Amino acid sequence: MPGQPQLKDEKLYEKLRDEGDSKEKAARISNAAAARGRSSVGRKGGESGSYDDWTVPELKKRAKELGLSGYSKKNKAALIEELRNH
Repeated sequence: MPGQPQLKDEKLYEKLRDEGDSKEKAARISNAAAARGRSSVGRKGGESGSYDDWTVPELKKRAKELGLSGYSKKNKAALIEELRNH
Protein backbone atom coordinates (compact mmCIF):
# COMPACT_ATOMS: atom_id res chain seq x y z
CA MET A 1 0.00 0.00 0.00
CA PRO A 2 1.37 3.44 -0.84
CA GLY A 3 1.97 5.68 2.17
CA GLN A 4 2.10 2.68 4.51
CA PRO A 5 5.27 2.54 6.66
CA GLN A 6 7.52 -0.42 5.93
CA LEU A 7 9.27 -2.64 8.39
CA LYS A 8 12.94 -3.20 7.71
CA ASP A 9 13.30 -6.28 9.95
CA GLU A 10 9.96 -8.09 10.14
CA LYS A 11 11.38 -11.06 12.08
CA LEU A 12 12.63 -8.83 14.90
CA TYR A 13 9.38 -6.84 14.82
CA GLU A 14 7.32 -10.01 15.32
CA LYS A 15 9.62 -11.18 18.15
CA LEU A 16 9.22 -7.85 19.95
CA ARG A 17 5.43 -7.90 19.49
CA ASP A 18 5.32 -11.45 20.90
CA GLU A 19 7.23 -10.16 23.94
CA GLY A 20 4.52 -7.52 24.47
CA ASP A 21 6.05 -4.39 22.95
CA SER A 22 3.68 -1.93 21.29
CA LYS A 23 3.50 -1.80 17.50
CA GLU A 24 5.22 1.59 17.47
CA LYS A 25 8.05 0.52 19.79
CA ALA A 26 8.61 -2.76 17.93
CA ALA A 27 8.72 -0.94 14.58
CA ARG A 28 11.13 1.70 15.91
CA ILE A 29 13.53 -0.90 17.31
CA SER A 30 13.38 -3.26 14.33
CA ASN A 31 13.95 -0.45 11.83
CA ALA A 32 16.84 0.96 13.85
CA ALA A 33 18.39 -2.50 14.11
CA ALA A 34 18.13 -2.97 10.35
CA ALA A 35 19.70 0.43 9.68
CA ARG A 36 22.54 0.36 12.23
CA GLY A 37 22.92 -3.29 13.19
CA ARG A 38 21.32 -5.07 16.13
CA SER A 39 24.28 -4.77 18.48
CA SER A 40 24.57 -0.98 18.08
CA VAL A 41 20.89 -0.40 18.88
CA GLY A 42 21.25 -1.80 22.40
CA ARG A 43 24.25 0.43 23.16
CA LYS A 44 22.65 3.69 22.00
CA GLY A 45 20.41 4.45 24.99
CA GLY A 46 21.23 5.76 28.41
CA GLU A 47 21.39 9.51 27.81
CA SER A 48 18.22 10.43 29.70
CA GLY A 49 17.80 10.20 33.46
CA SER A 50 15.64 7.53 35.05
CA TYR A 51 11.89 8.15 35.01
CA ASP A 52 11.99 7.27 38.72
CA ASP A 53 13.70 10.62 39.34
CA TRP A 54 11.02 12.61 37.45
CA THR A 55 8.05 14.30 39.10
CA VAL A 56 4.49 13.32 38.19
CA PRO A 57 3.92 16.59 36.27
CA GLU A 58 7.11 15.93 34.26
CA LEU A 59 5.96 12.39 33.50
CA LYS A 60 2.54 13.64 32.38
CA LYS A 61 4.17 16.27 30.17
CA ARG A 62 6.31 13.57 28.53
CA ALA A 63 3.26 11.35 28.01
CA LYS A 64 1.51 14.26 26.32
CA GLU A 65 4.56 14.89 24.07
CA LEU A 66 4.44 11.25 22.99
CA GLY A 67 0.73 11.45 22.20
CA LEU A 68 -0.30 8.93 24.83
CA SER A 69 -3.84 8.99 26.20
CA GLY A 70 -5.38 8.18 29.56
CA TYR A 71 -2.35 9.35 31.53
CA SER A 72 -4.00 12.15 33.51
CA LYS A 73 -5.47 9.86 36.19
CA LYS A 74 -2.47 7.53 36.49
CA ASN A 75 -0.15 7.47 39.47
CA LYS A 76 3.62 7.75 39.17
CA ALA A 77 4.29 4.00 38.90
CA ALA A 78 1.64 3.57 36.20
CA LEU A 79 2.97 6.58 34.26
CA ILE A 80 6.51 5.20 34.36
CA GLU A 81 5.33 1.81 33.12
CA GLU A 82 3.34 3.44 30.30
CA LEU A 83 6.31 5.56 29.20
CA ARG A 84 8.77 2.66 29.35
CA ASN A 85 6.49 0.43 27.30
CA HIS A 86 5.60 3.05 24.73
